[in-house]
Amino acid sequence: MKHFYNMLAQGKTQFHVVEQSKAFLKEHGFKLIDMQDTTSLVPGERYMISPFSSALFAFVANDSKNIRIAAGHTDFPMLKLKPQPDISKKGYIQVNVEPYGGLIAKTWYDRPLGLAGKVVTAGDDFFKPHVHLYDSKKPLFVIPSLAPHLSRGAKEGEPDMQKELIPIMGCEEAPVEHYIINYISKELDIAPEDILDYDLYLYIHGEPVIAGAKDELLLSPRIDNISSVSAICEALCSDSIKNCIAFGAFFDNEEVGSRSKQGADSVLLQQIIRKIAPDYETGADIFNISVDVAHATHPNYTEKSDITNDIVLGGGVVLKTSASQRYVTDSEAGAVITAICRNNNIRLQKQVNRSGMPGGQTLGPIMSSYIPAKSVDIGIPLLAMHSACETAHTADYLELKKLLTCYFEY
Repeated sequence: MKHFYNMLAQGKTQFHVVEQSKAFLKEHGFKLIDMQDTTSLVPGERYMISPFSSALFAFVANDSKNIRIAAGHTDFPMLKLKPQPDISKKGYIQVNVEPYGGLIAKTWYDRPLGLAGKVVTAGDDFFKPHVHLYDSKKPLFVIPSLAPHLSRGAKEGEPDMQKELIPIMGCEEAPVEHYIINYISKELDIAPEDILDYDLYLYIHGEPVIAGAKDELLLSPRIDNISSVSAICEALCSDSIKNCIAFGAFFDNEEVGSRSKQGADSVLLQQIIRKIAPDYETGADIFNISVDVAHATHPNYTEKSDITNDIVLGGGVVLKTSASQRYVTDSEAGAVITAICRNNNIRLQKQVNRSGMPGGQTLGPIMSSYIPAKSVDIGIPLLAMHSACETAHTADYLELKKLLTCYFEY
């Protein structure tokens, strides 16, 4: 669990998740290579490719027709800093932000918020600018909620994102120009005018918390989907991967539809598979696991879940199915995962959405449209998905890691 906790604490943005994953994999013998370096792969060696700063692909090379893919996503709901973000109002310094992904907005009120992401400055070549990873390391913002005394009679509903989710950074009697850029440039020790652009996000500041009578509950932001990235990384480091090309894919932008150069709805995965297994289209045995969290049955809202298929925290890994193909699992692929779990005493639950309630969509159906292969959707169960504080069970992560490890070892 140490790696998982560290990822939750340090993976403030998708860029930090990728950097943390690279560092962990490097410690376990993975070598970072370029796309064009795949012509001299050595069986048994470990490699990783990061074509973009928020996406990563790691694999164990083997002289095998078996390709075993496990994929997760590096992003999660956050608040993104807009260009020209400074706002001065009534003695407060504020910043203009927009939501990234389907965050539960009300859970972001009254919490310490940090700032992290990447800042870009000019390089010697216009087409190769310098990228600086940034993390404030401390809370910079807060979004104060409105006291009930002042909101009597107000209609319940979703907050006005452009009005009610504007964070406060501090207090100043007079407006200060370029306040946030000046702060960041000082932190990075670069001139403010050298900053050409940025992708910066507000994040929930704080460490993961263990709770519950038996210390079984994990409370943290970003469990969706750092849990999957972490478990795949740990499984790839097994010393018993001999019979397949074990492949971990970590995409960005799942929370906003996956249609980007670094998202699953691109040709990126297909290109890399062709590079490392040129004959994969002529006889390769490919299996794909899409790893993302699943909705646990909420004890206070049981009517939101299926009437015969309860999903409980601590019940093990969840195998997700959907008649509408929002999850990619079919009976043949599902049988493979069920057999692996039975043979290795891994706890497994099977989820379907309540009829008439579509639920979310995952990487699985998208990936299988580019790499047609037997595929499943799995993940750990979660309460309060997309909240500033999600709730999981520590045992479920261990079961997921065990399942992925066995999957790569067969």
